[in-house]
Amino acid sequence: MDGRNKTEFGVAEIGADGKVVVPDAVAEAVRTLIRWAGDNPTREGLRDTPARVARAWKEYCAGYTDDPAKHLSRVFEEVGGYDEIVLLKDIPFQSHCEHHMAPIIGKAHIAYLPGNYVVGISKLARVLQAFARRLQVQERLTAEVADCIWNNLKPVGVAVVIEASHACMTARGVRTQGVTMVTSRMMGVFRDDERSRKEVLALMGRG
Repeated sequence: MDGRNKTEFGVAEIGADGKVVVPDAVAEAVRTLIRWAGDNPTREGLRDTPARVARAWKEYCAGYTDDPAKHLSRVFEEVGGYDEIVLLKDIPFQSHCEHHMAPIIGKAHIAYLPGNYVVGISKLARVLQAFARRLQVQERLTAEVADCIWNNLKPVGVAVVIEASHACMTARGVRTQGVTMVTSRMMGVFRDDERSRKEVLALMGRG
């Protein structure tokens, strides 16, 4: 766990109704923000908003309690001699930027060239979601996903490409719609061998 995972609140408490218990300090912080934005947190439509917002953010940031590496702990060695690229395309994800806490919405393409092991394909998506459900920047998210697969599966190569739109740019600031940010991380053979890199990018539809 890195420093981003350490908070004063610890593990969320679940109430008798099955909902996350919202600490008073968290609810009051939301009320303060509502007041600062110019509205009245005591009016009917906003009365329950602080608790809703708090629980929503606990869900948005569920990745802080999820260890991405655990999703790669169960591997398979019997692959029938398969030694070509494994690719999961167009994996949807949602994150929030750490600068404005605004949504990052996009899709990821994750590929690896197996060494001695393969992993269930859903696990690649779970690794992505575990990192995405934290306050992020896209560049770090891309690197974290790639590094996790590289360090735990020990493949010959890893390629991660992420395409996303950022509400901190589309809904505020320059308010430029339709802009997509693309980041990539290539490791192993996909970094060192141009032919392999072109092959995986073509399979991702980016050749």
